[in-house]
Amino acid sequence: MNLEELRQKIDELDTKLINLLNQRARIAIEVAQAKRHKGQARYSPDRERQILNRLLRINPGPLSSAAIEAIYREIMSSSLAQHKPITIAYLGPQASFTHQAALKKFGSQVEYSASNSITDVFGEVEKGSADYGVVPIENSIEGAITHTLDMFVDSDLKICAQIVLEISHNLLSNYPKSRIRRVYSNPQVFAQCRSWLEKNLVGVEKIEVSSTARAAQIARKVRNSACIASLLAAKIYRLGIIAKDIEDSPHNITRFLVISKHEINPTGSDRTSLLFSIKDRVGALHDMLIPFKKHRINLTKIESRPSKKRAWDYYFFVDLVGHYKDNKVKKALDDLEGKCKFLKILGSYPV
Repeated sequence: MNLEELRQKIDELDTKLINLLNQRARIAIEVAQAKRHKGQARYSPDRERQILNRLLRINPGPLSSAAIEAIYREIMSSSLAQHKPITIAYLGPQASFTHQAALKKFGSQVEYSASNSITDVFGEVEKGSADYGVVPIENSIEGAITHTLDMFVDSDLKICAQIVLEISHNLLSNYPKSRIRRVYSNPQVFAQCRSWLEKNLVGVEKIEVSSTARAAQIARKVRNSACIASLLAAKIYRLGIIAKDIEDSPHNITRFLVISKHEINPTGSDRTSLLFSIKDRVGALHDMLIPFKKHRINLTKIESRPSKKRAWDYYFFVDLVGHYKDNKVKKALDDLEGKCKFLKILGSYPV
C-alpha cells in the first residue's frame, strides 16, 4: 500500500472515531442525567477504574497501556465537562505538583480552582464551591503530610480516590547558576534535594514557601533568584531550566487523595483509610491491632498524630487493604469499635 492509500485509510478511521466518540458522549450525557435523578455523584472513581482495567485487559497493542490510559483520561474528562463542568479544588498555584496530580486524574476538560492551603481545599469542597478536592497525603521519602491528616479529624469529607505521581525536581531560573543568590521552594522539596544543593549551591540562601509553584512565581520576579519546581512550572512561569532531576533519590513518589462528599462502591481492589483514638492504658495500641490480625486484614500504613486536645493523647491513621463493606473488613472494624474511644472511616477507594 502506498503513502496516499495509507493516509486515506487513516482519514476513514478518523471519521469513524469522531462519530463513535460523539455517540459515546451522548450516552455519557444520559448516564449523567440518570445519576442526577438518583441523586448520585457525576464522577464515579469505581466505574472509572472498571472501564480502564477492562480496556487495558483487551488492548492488543501496539498502543501501550499508558497511552490507552492517557487517551481515555481525556475522553472521560470531556464526558464530565458536558452540561455543567465539575470543579476540582487543588493546592495551588497553577503548576504545583497537586495541580499536576489533579490533571492526571481528571484531564484537561474540567474546571480547576487553585487554593492557597490544604485547609482551603477542604473548605471549598465542604461549602460546595468545588465538587472534588485534591490534596497531598504522603511522600515516599519525607513521609506523611501532617496538615492533611489533621484536617480529616474534624471534616466530614470522604476519600474517594487516590493519585500516585512520580516527582521530579528541577532548578529553574532566568539567571546562570553562578549569579544565583537565593533559591525558593517547599520545605519538603529542600529536604528531598539536600545532597544536590550542598554540592552545587554552596552558600546560597534557601527560602521556604508554601509550594513549588509559588516558588516559581517569586523566582520569576526577584533578581538573582531560582526555584526548585517542575518542568510544567518552567513552562507556565517562563523560567529557564538550569538543572534537571536534582532530587537525591530517583524513587520519589507522592500520593494524593481526592476528597468529596460521596462514598465509593467496592471495586474488588480497594483501600480503606480510617482513624481512631485509644484508651489510655498499657497495651491499648496492641489491642487495637488484634482485630486486623484475627480477620487477616493487611495494614499498609499506620501513622500517629497528637490530638491537640490534651498532652500525650493521639489519633492513629491506618490504611488497610479492602473496602469497608467487605465482609472481613466489616467484622474487623466492628471488633475495633468496641475497643477504642473513637473510630472514623475516612473512605474506601480504588487502588
